[in-house]
Amino acid sequence: MERADVLIVGGGPAGSACAAALRAAGQDVLVVDAACFPRDKPCAGWITPEVLEELPFSIDAYAKEHVAQPISRFRVGTIGGGTVDVDYGEPVSHGIRRVEFDAELLLHSRARVLEGRRVRTVERRNGDWVLDGVLAAPVLVGAGGHRCPVARYLNPATEEAPVVAAREIEFPIQAEDASRCRVEEDRPELYFCADLRGYGWCFRKGDHLNIGLGRLDKRHLPDHLAAFLEFLRQSERIESIPDDGWRGHAYRVRRGRPRRAGERGILLVGDAAGLAASASGEGILAALVSGRMAAETILASAWSDYDLRLERRFGPSTAGGELPGRLSAALASVLLAFPGLVRHVILDRWFLHRSRATSRRPRLRRDPTRARATAPLDL
Repeated sequence: MERADVLIVGGGPAGSACAAALRAAGQDVLVVDAACFPRDKPCAGWITPEVLEELPFSIDAYAKEHVAQPISRFRVGTIGGGTVDVDYGEPVSHGIRRVEFDAELLLHSRARVLEGRRVRTVERRNGDWVLDGVLAAPVLVGAGGHRCPVARYLNPATEEAPVVAAREIEFPIQAEDASRCRVEEDRPELYFCADLRGYGWCFRKGDHLNIGLGRLDKRHLPDHLAAFLEFLRQSERIESIPDDGWRGHAYRVRRGRPRRAGERGILLVGDAAGLAASASGEGILAALVSGRMAAETILASAWSDYDLRLERRFGPSTAGGELPGRLSAALASVLLAFPGLVRHVILDRWFLHRSRATSRRPRLRRDPTRARATAPLDL
């Protein structure tokens, strides 16, 4: 039986953040992951200003050896409709590749890592948590994403909760294609579905392009993705999109009945706890913050406070109800009819988590051909 002070299932940002804080306090931590690092993960791949404050390294140091594309502008619109451009005049975010980013975080954690090991069973034996009958520790952290086995153990009942389903591809842009790609490196493009239940993105990071679409509607995801790709081709954003290399993933947003995130000796972090932002689906910030909070909870043995601390930090889980289609579309049209609202509500509040008091006023330009627009009221 291999032992540790803390077992963490999942070596992504949430697990790495928890491991790093525990290792700094002298704990023996073993991280178990089904993949071998560096491993890629389906994700649009940008990090917000608050994420930078949680990183164990500076973004400038990271950028010397990895992709860290500064983002200073955004294009926001609807699939098949017009757009609004927002220019902040300075970097307000960065684009990263998860294959690099996650591996760097895990390396900085200084934890022991068991790679290529998918956890099959979780048991409680004589005061220890035991994984697959061979790994044991008095404390267990579930950081394995939406389908984390630790999350299933802690929440065994079938759950009815909003789940985002997404399809994404990231591929290198060949030199001969770069001049014909109209997606600019410092300007991610976000396009919302007409029914407001999801959005697509097109995001260039150096010599790589990331394209994807996520929806609170798994059944109709293929149709909306096909429409989005056709829109990108017709609008000449990119000439060629590969047929192979597409990947899917799913995760909970913080809506509906929340998952139970902890009890004595066992905690959930990141996507395993269902902490992705309900407006944008962004989860890296919640992963890093909840990982650190879980470590603080473990070190203080303050098990009963953990769920309350998550609620105080991320807000209560929203009711999960949806506005009637016409009302939702009308409100969304108002948001995207005014570039200032695009900046202050959609970008600053939902995607960048910037406070209005501290953000600088950007240069705004409205596309004169902009048609009826919508906003992500259901995400």
